Amino acid sequence: MSAIRIQGVNKTYSGKITALKDINLEIEEGEVFGLVGPDGAGKSTLFNILTTLLLPDSGDINIFDMDVIRDYKAVRQIIGYLPGTFSLYPDLSVQENLDFFAVMYKSSIEENMSLIAPIWKQIEPFRDRKAGKLSGGMKQKLALCCALIHRPHILFLDEPTTGVDPVSRKEFWDILKSIRQHNITVVVSTPYMDEATRCDRIAMIQDGQIIGVNPPQTIIDNFKGKLYTFKSDNIFSLLKVMEQCPLNCNYYPYGEHCHIAFYEDMATAMPQFEQFLSEQHQQHGEITAIQPSVEDCFIEIVTHANGELT
Repeated sequence: MSAIRIQGVNKTYSGKITALKDINLEIEEGEVFGLVGPDGAGKSTLFNILTTLLLPDSGDINIFDMDVIRDYKAVRQIIGYLPGTFSLYPDLSVQENLDFFAVMYKSSIEENMSLIAPIWKQIEPFRDRKAGKLSGGMKQKLALCCALIHRPHILFLDEPTTGVDPVSRKEFWDILKSIRQHNITVVVSTPYMDEATRCDRIAMIQDGQIIGVNPPQTIIDNFKGKLYTFKSDNIFSLLKVMEQCPLNCNYYPYGEHCHIAFYEDMATAMPQFEQFLSEQHQQHGEITAIQPSVEDCFIEIVTHANGELT
């Protein structure tokens, strides 16, 4: 059964800035669905529309067969939402925030403790601390408890791990995986491509348009190029001279390394590439073939969509 059905959704700001363009998505009940893309791609705009906080210019959205515009009050009763910025009451304690949201949703902490227990046990020692005094990771765990306290059918999380340390990020995703055992559909957006592999399916969004929807492994398996990595002694100089590379390839910095995907026969392409680097006086380490990540795939899809590769 489809939990969310989105058809032809468009949104512009001030009639000039296109935030979303012809969005079509179907999200199944019980899955962990990811929306990945860079800052400004349209993730938060789509989330605000799905959570009834923003009206689309056109299109239809149904959540469990309820229209998000016509039936917005009913929709709000069955969703939980964790926005991209901390939105709880900083002057209330951890316990007081949780009590408030339980009362607001006409629920009770005791009734749904089994759902939030794995999270609550981590923040309970700080139950009397003001929410504004918590660390970034603890704030997000408290916000997640508040979003789940009424046992929603769908949980929306807008970039929940932004600004959170790597350990807390991993713990947060482990918690999300446990939530699905309660038959809660999880829809999460993230700019971190490595987190996408934790989802059942992901939609990649760029410039307000969906450019691909698939399970993460399928996206990786569909990578068209032959991907290599190597370390350069001067990455800035390398990127400059790569503009003159005669081969059909796509290149980009990846930390202190350069990733390069070739779209030619490697038997001839690699010798030509090594000769090119030598002629350009580029010192580099060993050029090694690697398996693509979701981030590599995203870059390839965007580059193809922009017509920059043949």
